[in-house]
Amino acid sequence: MIDIPLSALEVAMVQTGTRAVDTLRDTAAFAQELERLGYHRVWYAEHHHSPAIGAFPPVVLTAHAAASTSVIRLGSGGVLAPNHAPLTLAEQFGTLAALHEDRIDLGVGRGPGTFDEGIARALRRGAGPTTDAEYREDVAAVLSFLVEEVALGPLPEPWLLASSPAGAGLAAELGLPVAVAHHIRPENTRAVLERYRAGFVPSRWCARPRVLLCVETVCAETEEEAQWRGAPMNVVKAGLLKGISDLPFPTPEEAAAHPFTPQELAALAGFRAQQAVGTPGTVVRRLAQLAGETGADELMLTTPVYDFRDRVRSYELIRKELGA
Repeated sequence: MIDIPLSALEVAMVQTGTRAVDTLRDTAAFAQELERLGYHRVWYAEHHHSPAIGAFPPVVLTAHAAASTSVIRLGSGGVLAPNHAPLTLAEQFGTLAALHEDRIDLGVGRGPGTFDEGIARALRRGAGPTTDAEYREDVAAVLSFLVEEVALGPLPEPWLLASSPAGAGLAAELGLPVAVAHHIRPENTRAVLERYRAGFVPSRWCARPRVLLCVETVCAETEEEAQWRGAPMNVVKAGLLKGISDLPFPTPEEAAAHPFTPQELAALAGFRAQQAVGTPGTVVRRLAQLAGETGADELMLTTPVYDFRDRVRSYELIRKELGA
């Protein structure tokens, strides 16, 4: 039913009642489990100043996981260009690529990785939000430094993250493969893909348009269990709808007792309908549908559930349903 690679996005949720160090310890184990299951790659996202998501630099998590795995691809999804000097990113990921040949990805994004303006300014040494032109210059500089200054051997595979047509347009202009944030803004997916494919210019990095689609995916033995496991993220999303970004990642029990408004429930239902949540059969059919509708070359699954074992089990059930 699905004949394209499956991968995973790790956002390193810090569950209520646990410590960030516990989440950090799970990251290498997660990569090992997905390698065992035959997933293609694991990416790590950059976040800052959130009680629900660990502030773990993607380059550090990539290095840590690469040291304890052997074949799975690893990298950033993404590291946020405006927060870092382009030469530093090129040096960091170029070094990783030299140490772990043909296994390292450099996925680059634009957002600040935080909803706190003060933290964003601290990350950028007092600078304000980046402009379109500045972002383009940063991404182009990273690519240039990889080739001209770093080039220790095999280069990391560069990707550009996009949740809007503007991001897709930049990926197309620079000839980069694009990772589409369907798990964040599914309403933009069609426009992102149209802009990307229409404007794509072949480059040394990519000869043709290449699309990775990221989908929020929660799989369990029963529909009820899948909804139960996915409920904590609903609380976080409902908070974001109200402009509240500092909520912890609750337990399923706490999520079940959370009072959602009718408007929140409607918005959450609309979002879930665009993702893949349910039993193995339901999830695989939905993923196959999304792959067919978008023409994606790869699907990346992100599974923000409370328990590490339940998260791994979700990926395991999908592979089992596919006969892998």
